[in-house]
Amino acid sequence: MPTSAPPPSNYPTRSEDLIGRLNSVHIPCEAKLKALRELKNQIIGNRTKKIAFLKLGAVPSLVSILSSAVAENGGNLEFNEPVIIQSAAAIGSFACGLDAGVNAVLDAGAFPLLFGLVSHPNEKIVDACARSLKLIYQSKLAPKYNFLLEKNMDFLLSLLNSKNENVTGLGASIITHSCHTSLEQETLSEAGVIKKLISLLGGSLIQRDASLESLGAIIKENPVVVSKFMGPVNGRALNVVTELTKDRYPQTRLLACMCLILIRNASTCYLQDAGIKTKLILILLELIDDPGQVGDEAPFALSSLIAEKEDLQKIAFDSNIVDKLCNHLEKGSLQAKSLQGIFLALADLCSKLECCRDRFLSLKAFNFLTDVLTHDSPEVRTAACICLKNISRSVKNLSAGHFMNEVVIVPLVQLLHDTCTSVQIAALGAISNIVVDFTEHKSTFIHCGGVKQLVQLLKSMDPTIRFNAMWALKNLIFLVNSMCKEEILLELSPSILISLICDPETSVQEQALALVRNLVDGAIDSVEYVFSEEGLLLNAIGRQLQSASKVEVLIQGMYVLNNVASGNEFHKEAVMNLLFPHAGSDTQTILIKFMQSTDSRLRTASVWALVNLTLTSSPGANSRVMKLQRAGIVSQLKNMANDPCLDVKLRAKTALGQSMMFVDPSMGKFVFTC
Repeated sequence: MPTSAPPPSNYPTRSEDLIGRLNSVHIPCEAKLKALRELKNQIIGNRTKKIAFLKLGAVPSLVSILSSAVAENGGNLEFNEPVIIQSAAAIGSFACGLDAGVNAVLDAGAFPLLFGLVSHPNEKIVDACARSLKLIYQSKLAPKYNFLLEKNMDFLLSLLNSKNENVTGLGASIITHSCHTSLEQETLSEAGVIKKLISLLGGSLIQRDASLESLGAIIKENPVVVSKFMGPVNGRALNVVTELTKDRYPQTRLLACMCLILIRNASTCYLQDAGIKTKLILILLELIDDPGQVGDEAPFALSSLIAEKEDLQKIAFDSNIVDKLCNHLEKGSLQAKSLQGIFLALADLCSKLECCRDRFLSLKAFNFLTDVLTHDSPEVRTAACICLKNISRSVKNLSAGHFMNEVVIVPLVQLLHDTCTSVQIAALGAISNIVVDFTEHKSTFIHCGGVKQLVQLLKSMDPTIRFNAMWALKNLIFLVNSMCKEEILLELSPSILISLICDPETSVQEQALALVRNLVDGAIDSVEYVFSEEGLLLNAIGRQLQSASKVEVLIQGMYVLNNVASGNEFHKEAVMNLLFPHAGSDTQTILIKFMQSTDSRLRTASVWALVNLTLTSSPGANSRVMKLQRAGIVSQLKNMANDPCLDVKLRAKTALGQSMMFVDPSMGKFVFTC
């Protein structure tokens, strides 16, 4: 059967023909209006068509048509008003769910045009423009609204007071999109916006949902505004929101739950009743079954509710929530958003409670977790790593060696190469816990190339990456045998460690010193690591103790010296030389400064070092005690015998007791007397 030949390449396509008709100044008004309707109908809900028309310049054409119709100031009303309505609707469709569309709409200058038409006398024009603006405000790319300008606040209130539900919805959408600071929240509250939004909770479905979302933005993390929301003027507001958790529409129930969660998270004095907490958990669990967007969002709301709250995690566990979330994973074919939310909720459940971790592992859900470490979505990979990090907080399961195997380690090490920084950081968090592993399987991580990649990440320009990579290495080297230490140090040279001890970020300095502390812990041979390359590493530690201001850095530095001082005479004397480098110089006071610190942790670390330096079994202890006495350390130790911190008090008494065994020959008496 013969077929027709394809059109020549210069022949316009149907889409190009449509744009040509929109741009033409010669076609009749009715034909242009028909072309507008045709374009709108083609792109609604069709992402592919939207992108195709964007490439053909459809949005600038639409904005030009809209602008011309508005400029005619009435003119041919029979034509102009339908054109305004259709072009505004088409512009909104381009902005719906497509960032490229939003950019095109904003670049073409549609935003001020649409805003100007919200006050038009024609209700249909107002409705069409309000709908389009609401769609634009669903995108993060929409311009931020400045509530602090009086004229802007007046305009916002006029939107909220409108009888048109799409206009009030627009006002609420502006708040949700633009309200981020406490000043903006309090300005909106003072202007009576909360009261108006509460009144809209009794309106249409559009008004209810938009108002709930806006209220959430205004009260989020702001106890001052929450207290006004819960005050006598708006006293019924909580009851109204609570009632909406029973609404027949899933979206409304979800938004009402989120509003209550934000109230509780901002001010823990509210919603303390166990019944309300249980009710929220059960509603959210039911909403996870919703097949649409609500089901995708519900796990995130659950995560927000239980995060860092052990009492709520216990209620959730008692409600069988671990089983139910894991059952969702077993169903398979979940969208990335849903997977991300479920793993984040499971992560929060397992963050504190051992019973949740045990239940998760007993349900074989661990297989799903390891599978999604290679998921296409970076958000899912991140959530899986966070979940793995919290599950591996279990000492019992670490000791059993559940995590230190190739099924877990290989994909985690691969994630250290991930192009997404958030995935790398989450993977480092999981690794930091897993490599603590109390079994003898740490070599598994080393042989999978983990150390090589961690050391590579120590060179990252991102301080968060460097910090987490150093934390993981610090934990890896904790309580390992000499063979493992040697394998690690083949990748981690003293020069790299020195650069990190002197890192611009104090948090990285702290972790680097903590790593050295673990490195020199254990057998006496371990202490020798800081003396390689003529003691450059030990000298770098000494310089940090002289110059650092952050107490956590000083604490770790002193614990390094504490461990070195537990070695032989050569090691102890090296510590003395660092603490007292030149007789008569100001640096002699560094140890006294630490011993007088207001931070009990630094005082403890300092006295621990003195205990090791004054051990009576050490041949050189006598001369060191004399030196400590001349430096005023002994007098300071006496003062610390009554320190308010029990740890400091006990160590100080130990150091004093050891020092009492030595005689000062020049004075012919004991250094200390009972």
